[in-house]
Amino acid sequence: MSQIVSLTSRVPTRDDTMWAVMATIGRTNRIAELYPSRDAALADRAWREAQVRDHASFLRTSKQPAPRYSVAPVRRADLPKGWQPLPALGFLRGQFV
Repeated sequence: MSQIVSLTSRVPTRDDTMWAVMATIGRTNRIAELYPSRDAALADRAWREAQVRDHASFLRTSKQPAPRYSVAPVRRADLPKGWQPLPALGFLRGQFV
């Protein structure tokens, strides 16, 4: 039995790519949340930026830097093990998560 078998490498499909809302403070980047569509990620980024604006005085008095948010594509394989979403302001218990 001689058959030709095609061996192709697995090319990432669109299903592997999600849209991440990235939180940045200084040189530290964290994935705040994941979405299947770019529009949903942009809406979440706008909401998070509004939360930061609404709590600007709280951030100043607690001496916390305000996170900056961006949207970027990310593959499921690139997610850190045990990843969890970030709170709206990007920190818990006084530390950037």
